[in-house]
Amino acid sequence: MPHFWVERDTEKLGFNTAIAAMIGFVNAATSAHGLTKSQAERFVRVLAPFAPHLGEELWHRLGMSGFVAHARWPQFDPEQLEDSSVEIPVQIMGKLRHRVSVPTGLSSDELEKRVLAEDKVKELLAGKVVRKVIVVPGKLVNIVAN
Repeated sequence: MPHFWVERDTEKLGFNTAIAAMIGFVNAATSAHGLTKSQAERFVRVLAPFAPHLGEELWHRLGMSGFVAHARWPQFDPEQLEDSSVEIPVQIMGKLRHRVSVPTGLSSDELEKRVLAEDKVKELLAGKVVRKVIVVPGKLVNIVAN
């Protein structure tokens, strides 16, 4: 939900970046095939200070009573801003060959073990000798093999 960024940017008078965060949220929601009613209600509360007439219209179309201007600003849970997993690109000889989803916070050694255990990676390394594995935790694994 963009309200964390919108709140932060609005307090700093960064209205353009606050609006950009809302546009980014709308684009993500559109590609994810829409919003739940709860998400739409929270979004309208964040939108209303920037587009009050549109906010009130959407508020009533959602079936809400009263004015959105009187509704409380949505609260956010900072824990929900953290992903529980991350997608790591796997390069072989500097070229992207695979991606692997792993829990966040894995050590370099554990990440290396998981990547080398992937069937696709084993298949790509068949008949090659692994010379070096470069691991950037949470970002990238590059395998040097010939």
